[in-house]
Amino acid sequence: MEATPRARPRRWEVLMMVKKTDSQLGLDRISVSLIPKAAEELESLQGKTGLSKTDIVNRAISLYSFIVEEQSLEQDMLLRDQRSGELQRVHLL
Repeated sequence: MEATPRARPRRWEVLMMVKKTDSQLGLDRISVSLIPKAAEELESLQGKTGLSKTDIVNRAISLYSFIVEEQSLEQDMLLRDQRSGELQRVHLL
């Protein structure tokens, strides 16, 4: 059976395909008030990483979720100094 070629979409159909709302994309839009120190750190991270504020916040939430989950499983988080090999235990309150 031969596939029927699909007709090219009309201009308005293309625009409708492009303009999806946040909810259609599965996004949850929130508004957050940052303390000055957090706002400065967010700006600093943007400069260091080239990421958007949204990307940085999404990554921070994912990292925090991972840390909380590991702590609930009584796992330790360790940082190792690459030069000296010294280990430090990280504990978030």
